[in-house]
Amino acid sequence: MDHAPSLSSKGRLAIIAGKGFLPLYVAKAAQMAGEQPLIIALRNEADGVFDGFETVTTGVGDLATIEGLLRDKGVKRVILSGGVARRPDWRDIHPTLRTILKVPSVLRTLLSGGDDSVLQMVIKLIEAMGCQVLGAHEIVPDLLAKVGQIGAHAPSGDDLRDIEKACEAARRLGELDIGQGAVSVGGRLVALEGVEGTDRMLERVVSLRAEGRISTRRKGVLVKLCKPQQEMRADLPTIGPSTVENAIKAGLAGIAVEAGRALVLEEDKMIALADVAGLFVCGLDSGLPAGGLR
Repeated sequence: MDHAPSLSSKGRLAIIAGKGFLPLYVAKAAQMAGEQPLIIALRNEADGVFDGFETVTTGVGDLATIEGLLRDKGVKRVILSGGVARRPDWRDIHPTLRTILKVPSVLRTLLSGGDDSVLQMVIKLIEAMGCQVLGAHEIVPDLLAKVGQIGAHAPSGDDLRDIEKACEAARRLGELDIGQGAVSVGGRLVALEGVEGTDRMLERVVSLRAEGRISTRRKGVLVKLCKPQQEMRADLPTIGPSTVENAIKAGLAGIAVEAGRALVLEEDKMIALADVAGLFVCGLDSGLPAGGLR
């Protein structure tokens, strides 16, 4: 009789934690599944409180310490979770013996590569340490956005046109490995996501409205899509309660994300906020016209 491998035979799970709620969410889900995850909190990045979990703090570029932890703690599986706002300076890079020859290419990627290029490099470095890199959705599959309306409100015809416009922009932005999000208001692109992230982009929309640069009569839509070359094991587009709160401040009608390729955090809380505000949230099927919403 075949048996599924036990958790112990798979090796311990480590979560390399950056900013935001996602690392703690994944850690709790893994714990409920019988795991004892090790949290490797990135210094000056991780902002979660990991009470009840074995936690070690290290620098984002300290490869030697990270490899030592993975080896000493019996880790064989790693999840990269949460945001990293600051790329390490070359002086912060502490390579292992096996990665010394890779330092020049690491530095080139950090200096000139887009976010996805950096993530692909990090994954290769961790795999070279003898670990399998998993996506957060492989531990918590329910986090993935589903197709269609989420919550009480649906997009209007004007909203669907804004979704189409913002989708086109987000795809082109992703091809350049710059960002994942775009905002369209009244069929006009008003904001594209850069390295500052979604929340800061929405803050710009608030400012533009206050300055009269964007119509206050038209609402608009935020769209977040995976980049065409997206590394699915890290940095998937993510929305949650704070995204809804910032979309409300920006005067938007709703939020659309790519179903199956975007994460939804604290869905019940997020939808409660959206429903009260009259804001729609929906998952798009990128293989269908208008995301499958028409």
